[in-house]
Amino acid sequence: MSISFRNYNAEPRYGEDYKRVRSFLLELNSVNFPFGRWDWMISHSYLDAESLSKIGIWLDKEVIIGLATYDTTIDGKCFFPLKVGYEDLMPEMIAYGEKHLSQDGELELLVRDGDVAFQEAAARMGYRPSQNKDCDSVYDIDVDKIRYTLPEGFSVTCMKDTYDLFQYGQVLWKGFNHELNGEGIYAPTPEKIEVFRKEFERPNVNLEIKIAVVAPDGNFVSYCGMWQDSALSNALVEPVATDPAYRRMGLGRAAVLEGIRRCGILGAKKAYVGSSQQFYYNIGFRPCITSTFWVK
Repeated sequence: MSISFRNYNAEPRYGEDYKRVRSFLLELNSVNFPFGRWDWMISHSYLDAESLSKIGIWLDKEVIIGLATYDTTIDGKCFFPLKVGYEDLMPEMIAYGEKHLSQDGELELLVRDGDVAFQEAAARMGYRPSQNKDCDSVYDIDVDKIRYTLPEGFSVTCMKDTYDLFQYGQVLWKGFNHELNGEGIYAPTPEKIEVFRKEFERPNVNLEIKIAVVAPDGNFVSYCGMWQDSALSNALVEPVATDPAYRRMGLGRAAVLEGIRRCGILGAKKAYVGSSQQFYYNIGFRPCITSTFWVK
């Protein structure tokens, strides 16, 4: 093996390193840090873009085999996608994370339960499992069996058919309880709308699987973003939000199932979501993988 290391090249945003990391994650097909998490992060309005160059890349003869990365912002949580057969690199990767991706000297490692090699490497470096878990759930897609209903006057659309960035931002603002938490009504600046536009005009986006439920007054009141690539038979669910005034009406269920249905038509066999919420279990998801954050 001819192993080398370098930092991520963040310029331009969707340049060669973005493409190479995305291809690596597609090939690895890891639930802990899937390609959709990368696409979501790299285009997110809250991305700490100035820290992208801190992402570490390990290569074998110029082929990416490992990554040390954060997710959107450096908050002390670190992720280490790594190809099978290169487990000896784990101590080096952890040490890199400690030096460059920690927060106030603290680092949390997301380790899939049952990954003995990673667990042993973390333990040797002084880490122990915490009570903080990351849970993934899976939905087996059978397009012909997907059913949902909507209340009278409500309808389903997608961002391709109804490209409304104000409505998109508003349903996420309300759906993630910003108004309930006292942060005020949704009033985006032109700059914020421009950020949303860039999110949807990134490479590899499919606006037909970005689903919204529309109320009789024309407002988006539930939203489900889906991520899919023809290289995989998996689809990813992220994010899902429903306006608090319209909850418990089956709208979130409809948005998610419609997104899954469309991904199934495109060839997806399974849909994953990084959650253990009862909401997902109630609509047919099942627990599949748990991971634990390890800390010193």
